[in-house]
Amino acid sequence: MRFISFEQGGRASWGRVEGDYVIDLGALPDAPKGLRQAIAQDALRLTGDAPRHPLRDVRLLPVIPDPAKILCVGHNYESHRKETGRAAVSYPSIFTRFADTLVGANDPIIRPAVSGDLDYEAELAIVIGKGGRNIPEDQAMAHVAGFACFNDASVRDWQWHTNQFIPGKNFPGTAPFGPELVTPGEIADLNAVTVRSLLNGEIMQEAPVAHMIFPIPVIIAYASQFTKLSPGDVIATGTPGGVGAKRTPPVWMKPGDQIEIRIDGVGSLISTVQAEA
Repeated sequence: MRFISFEQGGRASWGRVEGDYVIDLGALPDAPKGLRQAIAQDALRLTGDAPRHPLRDVRLLPVIPDPAKILCVGHNYESHRKETGRAAVSYPSIFTRFADTLVGANDPIIRPAVSGDLDYEAELAIVIGKGGRNIPEDQAMAHVAGFACFNDASVRDWQWHTNQFIPGKNFPGTAPFGPELVTPGEIADLNAVTVRSLLNGEIMQEAPVAHMIFPIPVIIAYASQFTKLSPGDVIATGTPGGVGAKRTPPVWMKPGDQIEIRIDGVGSLISTVQAEA
């Protein structure tokens, strides 16, 4: 199954995608008000006489517009670790994003006025379905509600001011997320799924999920040791090599550019870059 969060007629809702339509499950009586709440209440299989809207008539929101936590994994593909010159490590490198950095599919990425060093990062995001602490690796995938495309766009000079991640990763409007939440049953072989970024139609990054240094069960188990994972929490699992900062010369996204995150079986997330007003 595939789900979206959306706005229609000024009203925010969520629903199940069927072909070119969305079944507006949020409009049902006593339905959870958002997709995060629906996941928490195990209500994704909600049924009823819900309105149907053509997808062309709705505005897509970030898949989870209001996550309590966004955890991001750094340098989790060997190709990216090598291009950055980072030493091999024994544990995942994790930093946080704020919810106000998220934008929906088709909404622009905002290049901040204070920097021109805006980079792309194609990532597979997981959304937690069943929360918990100290989740064993062999049970971790049972805690996943689904997958989505994520662009962990980075303002590199702010990331490097004092060799820290959080400032460069938290400018508002820099994290496209969507368009859909795809449930695990839709993906036959997760390790075979390929993560790509395309800048103005040119492939910049490309690697299978199998090339992750720390696989998804390891990430979930590790994160759940230091924080309680909750339904709707988002984990961005890392980006392959080929980022703009490590090219010669560097390739920065500029206003008018189109960046696409394309993940097999999960979807295509297309954004246009816009200068901050």
